[in-house]
Amino acid sequence: MFNRELSWLSFDRRVLELAEDDSVPLLERVRFLSIVSSNLDEFFEIRVAGIMQQEESASHPATKDFLAEVLAMARRLDEDAQACWKNQLIPSLATEGIVFKTRERLDETDRAELSPRFDSDIFSALTPLAIDPSHPFPVLSNKGLYLLVLLRDPKDGEIRRAVVPIPRVLPRILTVGEGKRRAYTQLSHVVQLFIHRLFPGLELQGSWTFRITRNSDLYVDEEEAGNLLEAIEDEIRNLRKGAPVRLEIEADVPEGEMLWLLKSIGLSADNAFRVVGPVNLLRLASLIDLTARPDLLYPTFIPALPAEFTESPKLFARIAQQDLLLHHPYESFTPVVDFIRQAARDDSVVAIKLTLYRTSGDSPVVEALKEAARNGKQVTALVELRARFDELNNIEWARQLEEAGAHVVYGLGGLKTHCKACLVIRQEKGGLRRYAHLGTGNYNPKTARIYTDFSMFTADAELTADVGLLFNVLTGNLASPKFKHLIIAPFDLARRVVELIDAETSAASAGRKAAIFAKVNSLVDPEVIQALYRASAAGVKVELIVRGICCLKPGIPGKSDNIRVRSFLGRFLEHSRLLRFENSGGEPIILLGSADWMPRNFLRRVESVFPVRNKTLRKRIEDSVIATYLRNTGDAKSLQPDGSYAAHSPEGRRAACAQDAFLAKAQKLQPEAVSGPKKKSPSRSVRQPR
Repeated sequence: MFNRELSWLSFDRRVLELAEDDSVPLLERVRFLSIVSSNLDEFFEIRVAGIMQQEESASHPATKDFLAEVLAMARRLDEDAQACWKNQLIPSLATEGIVFKTRERLDETDRAELSPRFDSDIFSALTPLAIDPSHPFPVLSNKGLYLLVLLRDPKDGEIRRAVVPIPRVLPRILTVGEGKRRAYTQLSHVVQLFIHRLFPGLELQGSWTFRITRNSDLYVDEEEAGNLLEAIEDEIRNLRKGAPVRLEIEADVPEGEMLWLLKSIGLSADNAFRVVGPVNLLRLASLIDLTARPDLLYPTFIPALPAEFTESPKLFARIAQQDLLLHHPYESFTPVVDFIRQAARDDSVVAIKLTLYRTSGDSPVVEALKEAARNGKQVTALVELRARFDELNNIEWARQLEEAGAHVVYGLGGLKTHCKACLVIRQEKGGLRRYAHLGTGNYNPKTARIYTDFSMFTADAELTADVGLLFNVLTGNLASPKFKHLIIAPFDLARRVVELIDAETSAASAGRKAAIFAKVNSLVDPEVIQALYRASAAGVKVELIVRGICCLKPGIPGKSDNIRVRSFLGRFLEHSRLLRFENSGGEPIILLGSADWMPRNFLRRVESVFPVRNKTLRKRIEDSVIATYLRNTGDAKSLQPDGSYAAHSPEGRRAACAQDAFLAKAQKLQPEAVSGPKKKSPSRSVRQPR
């Protein structure tokens, strides 16, 4: 199997290739470059931090050599990202009239303009922190931007040091000049130009931008925590002081100063990254809004609204007639919000239950739940407090929902609630009837514009009974639930996936039709990988679409030569999980869900995988979704036996792309009735799933 960490870095390399690809709109390339930086941050905060902990505990003898390999691969990726910015993007931007100036290129006219702006807009926000025997080295925040300043006292010649934090509230990219002279530069360059004004009477010897990445893996002992919400809040506050795992610093820093800084923060020189360009490439994304050049972005589009959703007041009646399916972002997320909003206002609705893993800062879903609670509905919200990097947001939502009168539950001890489900119970003529929304993505209207996901609405009595049982498990801590149609982790998902694969293996061995199609974000689980190897050896054709981490090795003679693995990267984040098994002798089995094929999803999360039982919807998925991924491969790269990725089509992204095909199909449907918010290009389009 391929190594998980190296596969993650390989994924980030493919994101960088999008930034290097001149067939991608120019400002989108800048965005992809910023995402490379964001992905690397998370890689160090979580994965490298874990490897370093293993090394310190001596639990894995080979960890030290492996850590060196990981750091070397990450360093090459970082260097190539900086080279992309310097050698490709800066010249291409200049060609379009978007000039980006380094500190050295800021001329006397620029400095004359920036000097009063520094005094009025920046100076007062800066706080120099001297470092000497009476001023110990300060605690520096995770990923905060700082200047290391070297000074000399002319009275006695003594060398002094200081650290200057650059507040996060200050914009990282500044404009300078007007008209044809208009250009952009980094805030840190402007601060460095005038940093001597913070130290009157001292001679400036040099200054270098740096930042520290820290271990950010959240650990809470739920058995010891008296209040989970408060315990997580306390742990988040402690993360700013987590163990350092990386130092990024400007490349021209003297070796002695870098070693002093490393010693001060307790980090090995192996974890130091000398940076030849911006210390934090993520902040370059702000250039997109500053330039206001839509011609250099992906064209805007309005999500389609299929005909069955155009009469939104009749949504429950429509769902009662048949199951409905939406393919986001090509089709609107509005019906999902309408489903919850209508339930909040419908006098016949008695209860609403929903899982909340991640949502937007101005969530209409949460507002609808609050309205429902105020309207006297029984509202139960399963809020996952440990959704990585969204913990504080979810804590705030939990408190607001409780204040509105909703029941807020934090799920099962030791398990993240990652399933995506909403259950509405209505009082109808024949008694209570359940309506459900099941999805592959979060209840987040903003990411629904840039993530590919599926939403299914159903009133199927058997399926919605399973959804009801799922919520009873989450709120009542039922030990051994028996689901009829849903496949739920951690109870039976791992076993059922292997069983479904093995059934195809048996069919192929008996000479019957057999095939597997699976689209997931990550493939890591060793038992599933071994089951796929058995299927391949038996002659099963296995088509895998794995966007990110993939530990399976395709193309091994006699073992995996019937397995093809491709990664689709592009404008939208491929987030949907879609499985198809030939099921020889019966109807093909098509499953959608929230789970990747990883041990964490099988064992440490509550995940839901649900069948598409409606024949019309199954045919649509086969003919319009799976067939498109298999046929339109311009945005795909194929995993090779040596772990590298090669463009699936010789023409690369200039060939027919799956995402373009989905967009074209959607535009032939009914456009969304409302204009909606102005469409922005993806901000997290290819980030590694959390």
